Amino acid sequence: MNIEKKNLLPFILTFAIILADQLTKFLVEFYIPLDYANGHLGIGPAFFGDFFRIIRVYNTGVAFSLGDSWPLALRRLSFGLVPLIVMILVVVVYFRNKEFSMLQRWAICGVLGGGFGNLIDRFFRARGVVDFIDVKFYGLFGMERWPTFNVADSAVVVCGILLVASFLIQIAKESKSKKNEK
Repeated sequence: MNIEKKNLLPFILTFAIILADQLTKFLVEFYIPLDYANGHLGIGPAFFGDFFRIIRVYNTGVAFSLGDSWPLALRRLSFGLVPLIVMILVVVVYFRNKEFSMLQRWAICGVLGGGFGNLIDRFFRARGVVDFIDVKFYGLFGMERWPTFNVADSAVVVCGILLVASFLIQIAKESKSKKNEK
Protein backbone atom coordinates (compact mmCIF):
# COMPACT_ATOMS: atom_id res chain seq x y z
CA MET A 1 0.00 0.00 0.00
CA ASN A 2 1.52 3.29 -1.14
CA ILE A 3 0.69 6.02 1.40
CA GLU A 4 0.58 9.53 -0.02
CA LYS A 5 1.91 12.24 2.28
CA LYS A 6 -1.14 14.43 1.71
CA ASN A 7 -3.32 11.67 3.16
CA LEU A 8 -1.30 11.73 6.39
CA LEU A 9 -1.91 15.44 6.99
CA PRO A 10 -5.52 15.05 8.26
CA PHE A 11 -4.23 12.84 11.07
CA ILE A 12 -3.04 16.08 12.66
CA LEU A 13 -6.73 16.61 13.47
CA THR A 14 -6.98 13.10 14.94
CA PHE A 15 -4.10 13.76 17.32
CA ALA A 16 -5.26 17.31 18.12
CA ILE A 17 -8.71 16.02 19.13
CA ILE A 18 -7.22 13.22 21.24
CA LEU A 19 -4.93 15.73 22.95
CA ALA A 20 -7.70 18.30 23.56
CA ASP A 21 -10.07 15.59 24.76
CA GLN A 22 -7.63 14.00 27.20
CA LEU A 23 -6.35 17.37 28.45
CA THR A 24 -9.87 18.67 29.18
CA LYS A 25 -10.79 15.41 30.92
CA PHE A 26 -7.62 15.60 33.02
CA LEU A 27 -8.43 19.19 34.02
CA VAL A 28 -12.03 18.29 34.91
CA GLU A 29 -10.87 15.38 37.07
CA PHE A 30 -8.21 17.56 38.71
CA TYR A 31 -10.33 20.65 39.43
CA ILE A 32 -13.87 19.34 39.94
CA PRO A 33 -14.17 17.02 42.92
CA LEU A 34 -16.87 14.39 43.01
CA ASP A 35 -19.73 15.04 45.40
CA TYR A 36 -20.48 11.61 46.84
CA ALA A 37 -23.60 12.92 48.55
CA ASN A 38 -24.90 14.00 45.13
CA GLY A 39 -24.66 10.65 43.34
CA HIS A 40 -20.97 10.93 42.44
CA LEU A 41 -21.63 14.10 40.45
CA GLY A 42 -19.07 16.88 40.54
CA ILE A 43 -20.43 20.33 39.73
CA GLY A 44 -18.07 23.03 38.50
CA PRO A 45 -18.69 26.50 37.10
CA ALA A 46 -21.96 27.52 35.44
CA PHE A 47 -22.37 30.10 32.69
CA PHE A 48 -25.39 32.11 31.52
CA GLY A 49 -27.30 31.18 34.65
CA ASP A 50 -27.38 27.41 34.53
CA PHE A 51 -27.61 27.15 30.73
CA PHE A 52 -24.04 25.82 30.40
CA ARG A 53 -22.24 23.98 33.18
CA ILE A 54 -18.97 22.14 33.57
CA ILE A 55 -19.64 19.04 35.62
CA ARG A 56 -17.85 15.76 36.25
CA VAL A 57 -19.62 12.49 35.57
CA TYR A 58 -18.53 9.09 34.35
CA ASN A 59 -20.33 7.19 31.62
CA THR A 60 -19.87 3.42 31.56
CA GLY A 61 -22.29 3.07 28.65
CA VAL A 62 -22.33 4.76 25.26
CA ALA A 63 -24.36 7.70 23.96
CA PHE A 64 -27.06 8.75 26.42
CA SER A 65 -25.59 6.16 28.89
CA LEU A 66 -27.12 3.31 26.91
CA GLY A 67 -25.83 -0.03 28.16
CA ASP A 68 -24.42 1.31 31.42
CA SER A 69 -26.23 -1.42 33.36
CA TRP A 70 -24.83 -4.24 31.22
CA PRO A 71 -22.33 -6.65 32.78
CA LEU A 72 -18.72 -5.38 32.70
CA ALA A 73 -17.48 -8.06 30.27
CA LEU A 74 -20.26 -7.28 27.77
CA ARG A 75 -19.60 -3.51 28.06
CA ARG A 76 -15.87 -4.01 27.47
CA LEU A 77 -16.54 -6.13 24.40
CA SER A 78 -19.37 -3.98 23.00
CA PHE A 79 -18.00 -0.53 23.85
CA GLY A 80 -14.26 -1.19 23.75
CA LEU A 81 -13.12 -4.03 21.54
CA VAL A 82 -15.75 -3.78 18.79
CA PRO A 83 -15.26 0.00 18.28
CA LEU A 84 -11.49 -0.47 18.26
CA ILE A 85 -11.78 -3.06 15.49
CA VAL A 86 -14.17 -0.82 13.54
CA MET A 87 -11.81 2.16 13.81
CA ILE A 88 -8.86 0.05 12.64
CA LEU A 89 -10.95 -1.01 9.63
CA VAL A 90 -11.82 2.65 8.97
CA VAL A 91 -8.10 3.52 8.92
CA VAL A 92 -7.45 0.67 6.45
CA VAL A 93 -10.28 1.86 4.17
CA TYR A 94 -9.05 5.45 4.54
CA PHE A 95 -5.68 4.54 3.05
CA ARG A 96 -6.98 2.14 0.40
CA ASN A 97 -9.70 4.40 -0.95
CA LYS A 98 -8.43 6.88 -3.54
CA GLU A 99 -11.86 8.48 -4.06
CA PHE A 100 -12.23 10.32 -0.73
CA SER A 101 -12.00 14.09 -1.06
CA MET A 102 -9.70 15.98 1.31
CA LEU A 103 -12.76 17.25 3.20
CA GLN A 104 -13.92 13.66 3.67
CA ARG A 105 -10.43 12.64 4.83
CA TRP A 106 -10.36 15.45 7.41
CA ALA A 107 -13.87 14.52 8.61
CA ILE A 108 -12.92 10.83 8.91
CA CYS A 109 -9.83 11.79 10.92
CA GLY A 110 -11.98 13.96 13.20
CA VAL A 111 -14.32 11.06 13.87
CA LEU A 112 -11.32 8.82 14.53
CA GLY A 113 -9.89 11.37 16.98
CA GLY A 114 -13.12 11.45 18.94
CA GLY A 115 -13.46 7.68 18.84
CA PHE A 116 -9.93 7.10 20.07
CA GLY A 117 -10.34 9.80 22.74
CA ASN A 118 -13.25 7.95 24.30
CA LEU A 119 -11.60 4.54 23.82
CA ILE A 120 -8.64 5.75 25.86
CA ASP A 121 -11.09 6.36 28.71
CA ARG A 122 -12.75 2.97 28.24
CA PHE A 123 -9.42 1.15 28.44
CA PHE A 124 -7.57 3.29 30.99
CA ARG A 125 -10.16 4.93 33.27
CA ALA A 126 -11.78 2.40 35.58
CA ARG A 127 -14.81 4.63 36.23
CA GLY A 128 -15.63 5.05 32.54
CA VAL A 129 -15.64 7.88 30.04
CA VAL A 130 -15.34 11.35 31.57
CA ASP A 131 -18.19 13.60 30.44
CA PHE A 132 -18.33 17.23 31.53
CA ILE A 133 -20.24 19.51 29.13
CA ASP A 134 -23.76 20.00 30.47
CA VAL A 135 -26.28 22.13 28.56
CA LYS A 136 -29.84 23.06 29.51
CA PHE A 137 -32.40 21.70 27.04
CA TYR A 138 -35.54 23.42 28.39
CA GLY A 139 -37.74 20.32 28.47
CA LEU A 140 -37.44 19.58 24.75
CA PHE A 141 -38.03 15.88 24.04
CA GLY A 142 -38.82 15.52 27.74
CA MET A 143 -35.26 16.37 28.78
CA GLU A 144 -34.46 19.27 31.10
CA ARG A 145 -30.74 18.94 30.24
CA TRP A 146 -29.03 17.39 27.22
CA PRO A 147 -27.03 14.26 28.14
CA THR A 148 -23.57 15.30 29.32
CA PHE A 149 -20.80 14.98 26.71
CA ASN A 150 -17.13 15.77 26.10
CA VAL A 151 -14.71 17.00 23.41
CA ALA A 152 -14.45 13.55 21.81
CA ASP A 153 -18.24 13.26 21.53
CA SER A 154 -18.41 16.71 19.96
CA ALA A 155 -15.75 15.79 17.39
CA VAL A 156 -17.57 12.59 16.43
CA VAL A 157 -20.88 14.41 15.97
CA VAL A 158 -19.55 17.49 14.11
CA CYS A 159 -17.16 15.56 11.86
CA GLY A 160 -19.74 12.80 11.33
CA ILE A 161 -22.33 15.35 10.15
CA LEU A 162 -19.71 16.97 7.92
CA LEU A 163 -18.79 13.57 6.45
CA VAL A 164 -22.40 12.59 5.73
CA ALA A 165 -23.13 16.02 4.21
CA SER A 166 -20.06 15.74 1.96
CA PHE A 167 -21.18 12.31 0.73
CA LEU A 168 -24.71 13.61 0.05
CA ILE A 169 -23.33 16.58 -1.89
CA GLN A 170 -21.02 14.27 -3.84
CA ILE A 171 -23.93 11.94 -4.70
CA ALA A 172 -26.08 14.90 -5.79
CA LYS A 173 -23.28 16.24 -8.02
CA GLU A 174 -22.71 12.82 -9.60
CA SER A 175 -26.44 12.37 -10.18
CA LYS A 176 -26.69 15.81 -11.80
CA SER A 177 -23.64 15.06 -13.94
CA LYS A 178 -25.17 11.78 -15.16
CA LYS A 179 -28.43 13.56 -16.03
CA ASN A 180 -26.53 16.17 -18.05
CA GLU A 181 -24.72 13.43 -19.99
CA LYS A 182 -28.01 11.98 -21.26
